[in-house]
Amino acid sequence: MTMTASSISDTSIQSRLPELIDLARQSDSGARRTLLRDLTDNFFGTAQRTPIEQDLYGAVLSDLTRAMEVEVRAQLATRFATAPDAPHQLIRQLAYDEAEVASPVLAQSPVLTDDDLIDVIRTRGSQAHMRAVSQREHVAEAVSDAIVEHGDDETLHALLSNDGARLSRAASEAAIDRAKLNSELHAVTVSRAGLPLDLLNEMYFEVEEALRAKILEENARLDPDALEQALAVGRTRIATEDGTLPPDYAESLAYVEEMKVAGQLTPPVLARFLRSGNRTCFLIALSQLADIDFHTARNIIERRELDALAVVCRAADLDKALFLTYAMVLLNNDGNAMGKARSYASLYSSLDIETARRTLRFWRTRRNALQNAA
Repeated sequence: MTMTASSISDTSIQSRLPELIDLARQSDSGARRTLLRDLTDNFFGTAQRTPIEQDLYGAVLSDLTRAMEVEVRAQLATRFATAPDAPHQLIRQLAYDEAEVASPVLAQSPVLTDDDLIDVIRTRGSQAHMRAVSQREHVAEAVSDAIVEHGDDETLHALLSNDGARLSRAASEAAIDRAKLNSELHAVTVSRAGLPLDLLNEMYFEVEEALRAKILEENARLDPDALEQALAVGRTRIATEDGTLPPDYAESLAYVEEMKVAGQLTPPVLARFLRSGNRTCFLIALSQLADIDFHTARNIIERRELDALAVVCRAADLDKALFLTYAMVLLNNDGNAMGKARSYASLYSSLDIETARRTLRFWRTRRNALQNAA
């Protein structure tokens, strides 16, 4: 016997339950496919259903679908994906199916709860499943946490690209740590709306020039209250140490302090330190002049981050000629030193001093945290 949509609609689904279940269990795949199609059409053609009828639809549709080919299950998932009244039992079953079937409901179904989504992420474990969840219009923090924990970098990219996905502070920190190690995540991380400002500034030393400019633009828009709040949150994240100090640190620090007391620690002296190869004295002096920590200063100089050096010098209101002197000494082995120096000189000139100072405040967070810890 083949049941059609019209015959289903003529009689209450409750009174036909034994027959529906019997039909759903038939071995004839053609009959089952026809029943599935007709029952689905009837479901969408019924304006109102009692709770019992809703459960019965879910039970029978789930039983029918389980034995269908992937193509049929995928078609059914696409049809039910956006239905707000789709049977929860059916939608959950489809969500755990192969990615080709599950993706539409994972990405769109309003029937799935956060607990459903988290369970799929943790137990199904497929990156394709997680990427589908990452594309939902709204992704709750708890769901995002699970994706960040279990997803690979491609999945993380999909999540960060979705402004409708909310990330907890912990998930944002984990995402930043991974983004630092993968250049494919740089742009999507820096461009992410709502990324905590202290974490955004952590990316400065990891990304290319165009993205650094975006970070500076964001800093330029900060109001004082937002800046203080971001700095306060960021202090809790700072590690107690970035690395070992150079062997001549104590001796160099004593020498720099002696010059400072004597009033001889001036910006031109820093250039002399550089030219003479006294790198540790230069770094200590630069950190004191710019009011940043030694490790940040060392990171800038050892990696020849001249745009970051421009921020430091601009914030300290140093003359552009001094900045160029530092840049030329650092680039002395570069075949295009003059051309690069001119490029950074242009950056220095275009950099607003207040923006540079706001940016520098994030870099000072490490030093302040170290002092408070001590």
